[in-house]
Parts: sequence; structure tokens; C-alpha cells
Amino acid sequence: MTFLTRRDFPTWQDRMNRIFRESFSPERPDEALTTSNFAPPVDVYEDEHHISLKIEVPGIDERDINVSIENNTLTVRGERRFEKDEKEENFHRVERMYGSFTRSFTLPNTVDPEQVSAHYEKGVLKIGLAKKAEAKPKLIKVNVEKTLEAKSPGKVA
Repeated sequence: MTFLTRRDFPTWQDRMNRIFRESFSPERPDEALTTSNFAPPVDVYEDEHHISLKIEVPGIDERDINVSIENNTLTVRGERRFEKDEKEENFHRVERMYGSFTRSFTLPNTVDPEQVSAHYEKGVLKIGLAKKAEAKPKLIKVNVEKTLEAKSPGKVA
């Protein structure tokens, strides 16, 4: 019996997407590869001060990436353009995805939309979202008053 792991799903999904693209573009299946939409993989993680996203977008110029926040929704748009230097008929295989993408994420109310940063390096777009000051956890010290009962010298407890 074969079990699918989380690591197997992107490969399986890529294969299914390719089958559908080729099925619906019978005249030129390679043309569908150069104009398709795709969704780059994203890691989202959180600590007590920030929510961070890492989006894999190799081969995309930073000028072709747009990050915006509107109504508690973070939207990342971009486009990977097909290099026209090579002739399409010379390709034996085209596995990289080309075209535009849009990824949207609903943000919790704890995010401060005025405190957002975006940094692009080595094909990874890193977005940092600071949490509002009132949303950060606060440690409150609990004071306990101890009352001491005075013991009388002649009493036995």
C-alpha cells in the first residue's frame, strides 16, 4: 500500500495541472505552459512580535512583484515572464511555470498594517508583519500576600 506524504502533494498537483493544461490546449500544449497561472509556495510563521511569510519566486524580477494590504487582506501579485531569447520550438521540456500569480492571505486583527516590510533576496520574498502593541502578550506578575500567624509561646498546635 502506498501512502502519500505532504512532500508528495506538490509533485502530484504539478502533474495533474500539466495534464489539464495539455488537455485544454490541444493545438499548442507548449503555449499553455508559457501563459499559465501558478501559485508559488509560501511558508507562514509567527512569533510573539511578528507574522512572517516567505514566498518562493525565483526568476521573477522584483519590479514584477506587488505587495499590498487592504481590508485585513495581504495580497502578493507577480509575473514570471518567458524569456523570448530562446525559440519555443527548440525546447525539449518546459517544467518551470510562467505567467502571473496572485496569493492572498487574511490577516488577523493583531497585525499593524502600518508596520509591514518586504525584502527580496535569492528568489525568496520575505514579508514581515508587526503585531500591534496591544496584541503582544504581556507578563503580569501576581503578588501574593502572606499572612503570618503569630504563635504564642505557651500554645501547642
